[in-house]
Amino acid sequence: MKKIYIAGPDVFEPNSIEIGRKYSNLCEKYGFKGLYPLDNVVDFNQEKRKIAQDIFKANVELIKQADIIIANLNAFRGKEADSGTIWECGYASALGKKVYGYIAKNLNYIDTFNEDETKKLNGIVVDLDSKTIEDFDYQINLMIACSVEKLVIGGFEDCLKELEK
Repeated sequence: MKKIYIAGPDVFEPNSIEIGRKYSNLCEKYGFKGLYPLDNVVDFNQEKRKIAQDIFKANVELIKQADIIIANLNAFRGKEADSGTIWECGYASALGKKVYGYIAKNLNYIDTFNEDETKKLNGIVVDLDSKTIEDFDYQINLMIACSVEKLVIGGFEDCLKELEK
């Protein structure tokens, strides 16, 4: 049975354990075994940096065990996807794993900015700090969009359905 590493900021939600169970159950429904970061056993009665290292090592091990990564690439605490999730996608891709991502809105990245958050500089749309805003007709940064096997508009189960094709 192929294994799917379930990546995303869902681990920060108040009901993160239930979300993980739901996603793992969906994996089973589609013939996969789900590997959710919160399935790891970590001793939280130690120094914070040791806890962080243990979480990191455990998640890296899960990614190594996985055949496929499905990543929640929705904006998290801003306009970008969760940085930890992005790292996991890059690491998995470097290991030769298939990475699938999902995003709720079919909105180009540049269109996530309101007019009061941008200006034009020499005909190019930039943010208020005069930094260029990507405009490549992707919903997310080009490095992620071009490295995932498929960027699905929808949710976790939509990615699983894509794997059936």
